[in-house]
Amino acid sequence: MLFGLTVFQRDQQISPSIIFNAKTSPPLVYKQWHTITLSFKGPETSELDADNPFLNYRLSVDFKHEKTKYAVRGFYAADGNASETGANKGNIWKVRFTPDHLGTWSYTAVLHHQDSIALEKDFTKGTPVEISNKTGEFIVKGSDKEAPDFRANGRLVASEGYYKFQGTEKFWIKGGTNSPENLLGYVDFDDTYRMQASNREGEASTNNEIHQYTAHLKDWKLGDPSWKNGKGKSLIGAINYLASKGVNSSYFLTMNILGDGKDVWPYVNPDDFSRFDISKLEQWEILFQHMQAKGILLHLVVQETENETMLDHGNTGAMRQLYFRELIARFGHHLALNWNLGEENGPASWSPVGQNDRQRKDMSKFLKENDPYNHPVLLHTHSHDPLRSKILDSILGFKHLDGLSLQQDKRELAPEVVKTWREKAKKTGHDWLITMDEIGLWHTAALPDSEDPNHDTLRRYALWGTLLSGAAGVEWYFGAKHPHNDLNSEDWRERDRLWELTNHATTFFRNHLPFWEMMPEHSLINTPRAYCLRKKGEVYAIYLPELEKPTINLKNVEGVFDITWYNPLKGGALQKGSKGRIQGGHISELGAPVSIKGTSSQQDWVCLVKKTEN
Repeated sequence: MLFGLTVFQRDQQISPSIIFNAKTSPPLVYKQWHTITLSFKGPETSELDADNPFLNYRLSVDFKHEKTKYAVRGFYAADGNASETGANKGNIWKVRFTPDHLGTWSYTAVLHHQDSIALEKDFTKGTPVEISNKTGEFIVKGSDKEAPDFRANGRLVASEGYYKFQGTEKFWIKGGTNSPENLLGYVDFDDTYRMQASNREGEASTNNEIHQYTAHLKDWKLGDPSWKNGKGKSLIGAINYLASKGVNSSYFLTMNILGDGKDVWPYVNPDDFSRFDISKLEQWEILFQHMQAKGILLHLVVQETENETMLDHGNTGAMRQLYFRELIARFGHHLALNWNLGEENGPASWSPVGQNDRQRKDMSKFLKENDPYNHPVLLHTHSHDPLRSKILDSILGFKHLDGLSLQQDKRELAPEVVKTWREKAKKTGHDWLITMDEIGLWHTAALPDSEDPNHDTLRRYALWGTLLSGAAGVEWYFGAKHPHNDLNSEDWRERDRLWELTNHATTFFRNHLPFWEMMPEHSLINTPRAYCLRKKGEVYAIYLPELEKPTINLKNVEGVFDITWYNPLKGGALQKGSKGRIQGGHISELGAPVSIKGTSSQQDWVCLVKKTEN
């Protein structure tokens, strides 16, 4: 009997070890877009073995289907159950694969041994090591999941400046949380602690305590995952809460050594970059699986501005390659994930030693060439020009970079910044996916609801303003000098209203707009600081900060257009207005929503102008 296949279905609390003889048993049946984990018995070793298993072994698995094939790296898994046992030794090796086609698949696995073989691109090099069940077949049938679970629709890729489900015409728009950036600095992850407290200018203050998220214990539900006899419930509960509010992405660091929090790293210890903490990473994986099941994209940020030259002096050398390969092998199978090259990448006055243009391009190229799933690669920017443009102008058009994770200090300028960089990218022939991920001055960003109940300027400029200027989504950064900040926030309910407002916007985009076919043209509207996204002659989405006889210029289009209204404060159904229809070929008044009576004349509204189907 051979050690066989394991399918992880943590959201259903199923993690069976299925033992079978590959030569006599029929192929196992799995589902499209569900991760399959193959486990192999190989050489006995450990995290700290003199013959480093992370560096001197390489597990590579070829998956083949009549329509496609994948070459996927595997990883050392200790006893195969390290998330529960905390084991750091054993003879189990694994690979994770997410099939995209229905029908019959085959696989062939090879474990090679040689000094630094993990860094070798040539899969034929090294000495083969005997492993169990190194060949086999399985059958893939249709998924049984429903959205927002990503297994209902498949893998997100970058397309036409937006997120798109691979192989479909379904586009996706983001509305998420950017904080706390040290999400993974959590007490229930093995060997997780803060190296030192900090009260440095330019960041949130910390003490020796790491995240517990106790406020979200009540959000954990029976049947949800946990580990080690009930650990992890508060963070899993937090994911449940965020998903219930329509949040669909989360930004977090996988390494903040030398950075602000100093409490997140994938290594056995923060001084040795060649050995990885297996049980910790397996516990991260349980969290990530739950996030994907709840429809939350993994916005995985690989470094901070303070540590971007820590590995290989900023080059994509041995230690950075090993780090990236390990992240790809363990987590690249997830359907909704983007790689972020690093927070505030590039030198600045507060961090003068930073990566240069070549080093950024090398990182991006390495991730694109070694990630078999083509996840989007984004660059997190500095907060203003000319510092930002000095870096971005040199990487515009680079084919291995899919876009920007934008930071902008002055929120009223955010829409124009998005529009400008989308236009610059289009001119190169390589469109950029741009998400508005960090808004506001570092000390004051998205405040708690208690300080900013309706988040008026965020709603106007950073939410509706950027989305209607071509942004592919938003995330909210919590700032550093207010309660519940970017490093110490424990309770996402402190911004409950902000999640509601964000969900109102993303719901409108999903339900009413072919946003991926639309372009910003704010000048069509006479109201100052109004924003307009349009598909010429077909549909116009207009954000009006106030209702003072707004007009739209439809001189250059023909046809009859229906007018409806959407309340960005309350969401809900489209509403009728004082004018039901207007004729193309003119500048026309838009009127006002019928329900404006009883509301403030200063309230913002969204107007939808759509060509009539009659």
